[in-house]
Amino acid sequence: MKRTRAASTGKGYPLSHARKTIQKIIFSLLRVAAAINGVALLVLVFFLVKNGWCAINWTFLTQAPTDSMTQGGILPCIVGTLCLSLGAIAIALPIGVASAIYLHEYARPGRLVRVIRLGINNLAGVPSVVFGLFGLAFFVTWLHFGVSILAGALTLGALSLPVIIGASEEALRTVPQTYREASLALGATKWQTIYKVVLPAALPGILTGAILGLSRAAGETAPIMFTAAVFYTPQLPTSVFDEIMALPYHIYVLATAGTEIEATRHLQYGTALVLIILVLGMNLIAIIYRSRLRRRMHL
Repeated sequence: MKRTRAASTGKGYPLSHARKTIQKIIFSLLRVAAAINGVALLVLVFFLVKNGWCAINWTFLTQAPTDSMTQGGILPCIVGTLCLSLGAIAIALPIGVASAIYLHEYARPGRLVRVIRLGINNLAGVPSVVFGLFGLAFFVTWLHFGVSILAGALTLGALSLPVIIGASEEALRTVPQTYREASLALGATKWQTIYKVVLPAALPGILTGAILGLSRAAGETAPIMFTAAVFYTPQLPTSVFDEIMALPYHIYVLATAGTEIEATRHLQYGTALVLIILVLGMNLIAIIYRSRLRRRMHL
């Protein structure tokens, strides 16, 4: 028996060593991948800062474009991007969270749920231009919203919905089942358990999905060029049915359809830099709020 145990133990050592080696290799590959992404982001930001910082000043940030968009600023574009991004999240977040609650808390496992999840996963991989054509046909033409903030926000909301549903459902999975059981044992209804126990515990993960959805909505060009954005309008929006300018589409116009493309090259880089700062700023606010929620939960 001793020899048998020794032999089995001796055979176990190489296996354990091999697993540790594989683990180190995989972790090293993950670190390299993370480093590549970080370096790529730094290079991109450095490139934009180098080429676009000279265009950014108070006039650039507070005035409308002038002289065929070769002078002036990008204030209507900034306001339009904020309206579209926040409108898209205001539409997609409640629907996405409600869908995730139904799929995880109420729906019985079966073919229907599998089909719904498959559809959500497929929607996440649909090109953004397809959502733009959908928004043009449905919101702009069929519902008669016209080219407007409302049509663009609804289209971007539909674009962000699969990401928010997936992240919210994953956040609900991370809530221990004992939380639900303890709440039900104290006499709470299922909805009270979800609303007062499960959702607060899952809120940081849900906000992660909202951050991802917000980032994607703010940087999209194809959906808004069919539904919300126009080539030029100096007026700030006063209604959800107004057409607007937006930073992604403005960059596209300056780089491809402007009257003096080379003369506005610094404006293109400056607009792209403002877009990245705007997206990072909105993400930073959401990340700080999420961190505070997590600290409250651990107190």
